[in-house]
Amino acid sequence: MQWRNSPHGYGAVAKFLHWSIVILIISQYLIIESTEEMADGPGKLETIGLHKSLGMLIFGLALVRIAWKLASGGKPGPVPMPGPQRIAAAAGHGLLYLLVLAQPLTGWLMSSYGGHPTSFFGWFDFPMLVGENHDTHEVFEEVHEALFFTMVGVAALHALAALYHHFVMKDHSLRRMLPFVQTRGG
Repeated sequence: MQWRNSPHGYGAVAKFLHWSIVILIISQYLIIESTEEMADGPGKLETIGLHKSLGMLIFGLALVRIAWKLASGGKPGPVPMPGPQRIAAAAGHGLLYLLVLAQPLTGWLMSSYGGHPTSFFGWFDFPMLVGENHDTHEVFEEVHEALFFTMVGVAALHALAALYHHFVMKDHSLRRMLPFVQTRGG
């Protein structure tokens, strides 16, 4: 098993971080949607607390992912593609990183403006970023939701591009990030 990225594929650390974040983001949606049907009370607060904890875990994993990317020399060599397609891919990746960081930050701000602590699985609370302000809390609730749907759209394009490369272009773009898969030369 290769831990670091190579010219031919992503290493185990990058793959683990990538897929962990994907799975956690999907879980986040399912968790917060489950609260829509819950009556106000301790169970609902506990579920929202889990959502916040997982959000901060995603934020931390995204920071580790970026640090690992920088420390391991970035990503494998580029797949041959036209210049505009390469620019679109780089922009899409950059936008995904930005959204994966912005999503938990807006949730943390929303909680802070709402006067609610953001706990990490009950082990400790993150500091309140701002003072309580109901109107601004409501704004950040809308921003948080809009960013989520934007992230889903960009992630869907990202996945479709990977499938296009795999099935139409028949290159190794998708295989480079799949867990337990080695690419040629890697």
